[in-house]
Amino acid sequence: MTKIRAAITGVQGYVPDYILTNAELETMVDTTDEWITTRTGIKERHIQKGEGLGTSDMAVEAVKGLLAKTNTGADEIEMLICATVTPDMVFPATANIISDKAGIKNAWSFDLNAACSGFIYALSTAAKFIESGAYKKIIVVGADKMSSIVDYTDRQTCVIFGDAAGAVML
Repeated sequence: MTKIRAAITGVQGYVPDYILTNAELETMVDTTDEWITTRTGIKERHIQKGEGLGTSDMAVEAVKGLLAKTNTGADEIEMLICATVTPDMVFPATANIISDKAGIKNAWSFDLNAACSGFIYALSTAAKFIESGAYKKIIVVGADKMSSIVDYTDRQTCVIFGDAAGAVML
């Protein structure tokens, strides 16, 4: 019997339009472009702006782009896992919201919360479901709206984080 292997067959990302520059951060917190760049190498980060927009809104853009790029119908997806520490809300899971907004109706979905390593855990989890033979097409999304939890008075952390989403097809 041949062992089933999981493979990434598509990758898609999404970043919001608004760019928060180091120059703008200089007006918000006691820092300079030189201080930020020397310590992090970061010059700008994307921020999700707009009333009522959350992590799921960025993730949906990545998922829709992934479906289009891989020529996959939403009805072909059997599972969606969202790795996030900034869910839209505690319940329902952000993965459920993403699935609904992206038209993925034949899949079960859940969130995985493991901070920086969340996407790797989600990817490993999805791979095990594929390798078990129970599922054939799974989307793994890593998405966070870090601007919703960052303290913009703390220059040690506010200079690091932005908002974005990435999705892969297994």
